[in-house]
Formats: sequence, structure tokens, C-alpha cells
Amino acid sequence: MSPHDELLKRLGVDIDAETLRLALTHRSFAYENGGIPTNERLEFLGDSVLGFSVTEHLYREYPDLSEGDLAKRRAAVVSTRALASIARRLGVGEFIYLGQGEKVTGGKNKSSILADTMEALIGATYISNGLEPARQFVVGLIEPLLADAAVLGAGTDWKTHIQELAASRQLGPIHYAVIGDGPDHARTYTATLLIGGTEYGTGTGNSKKEAEQQSAANAWKVLGTDSAASAQA
Repeated sequence: MSPHDELLKRLGVDIDAETLRLALTHRSFAYENGGIPTNERLEFLGDSVLGFSVTEHLYREYPDLSEGDLAKRRAAVVSTRALASIARRLGVGEFIYLGQGEKVTGGKNKSSILADTMEALIGATYISNGLEPARQFVVGLIEPLLADAAVLGAGTDWKTHIQELAASRQLGPIHYAVIGDGPDHARTYTATLLIGGTEYGTGTGNSKKEAEQQSAANAWKVLGTDSAASAQA
């Protein structure tokens, strides 16, 4: 089985070979290979297909949600973080054509590159198969995320929410202890959220900001339980 066949098997779609290769061609690779076409036009198209497909799915499947709640859910599942998580789950990074500079700086695991490539693959699915298969492809990708509370919070500023909650409960000062691990080109950060000297949550990410947001989201789960609230009463 060729690498492209393996990727298509993981994606569960059929994309013609030329369009698939284009969808996987990052601009860094194109620049180093004589300015060949990149996946950016497919990314542009895929972004629109993604937005429409998610909007329609939410409208049909969640008839009781308000416009504001629908918008929040859409923002969460079309976010860079959510799309990158899908790409990592499918192992898309190993198939992306990257320039040498991006390769040595961990480009295959960068959230921005992974998310852009997923949009390009959605665009490629539309070009090869039409709207309905592309819509079904998108729905299949995002349905698991809609059941994940942490993902639905991806568009939420958890650090602000925690700040407001800690102040309202007078829990004490907030501090994020962040450590980095790994080489500079593929560094992973772990953040621990301390409120009043007590540890409430940890999170990891490819940047300090991402790790802090994840730790705040996890802390929110702890502070949102009745037991945590009563313990702090």
C-alpha cells in the first residue's frame, strides 16, 4: 500500500492522486522546489466547505440551541486546535510535503500547519467528489468533537473564566507554573495552575499559552463540581 493509499484509508475518502498531492503540499516545500503550486487555494475552499457543513449539521441536530450557542460550538470545532487534534489522531503530519526548514523545526506537528492541511484535504474531497461526500466527510470528522466538553471549550478563554471564578470565591492569587521539555524545534510545555497555593489543574501544549489554557480548562472542571465548591465554602 502506497503512503497516499494509507492516508486515504485513514481519512475514509477517495481523492484523486494529483489533488491529494496538492492538498499535502505546504508552501515551504513549494518554495524549495521551484515555486510549484501549494495547498493554499484548496485550504481556502476547504475552509468554506467546513464552515457550511458544520453550520448545517449544528442547525439540524441541535434544534433547541440558541444562535449564540450554535456559534460557540461551531467556533470550537473549526478552531485551529480542534482541526490539529483531528490531524494528529489520523497521523496526517507524516504525509505533508514540507521544506527542510519546516522539517527540522517540527513542522509536521505544528498546529497551524496541521489545521491548514485538514482544510486543504476537505477542499480536495469537495473537488474530487462534490459537496455531499465532502459534507459527510466533515461531519464524520467533527461529530466526536461535539461530544467532547474540552474541545467545545476550545474557543473559550478559560484563563479569564478562572480569574473571575477565583475572584468571586476569594480563592487567592493565580499562578501558572510552566515547564518546557524537548528540543527547541519540537518543544512541549506543561502548565500547572495554582490558586492560593493549591494545584487545580495541569495542561500540555506546543506553546506556553496553549498549555496554560488547557490547565485552566481542566481546573474549571474541578472547580465546577459541587464537591469542589463546598470544599472552598
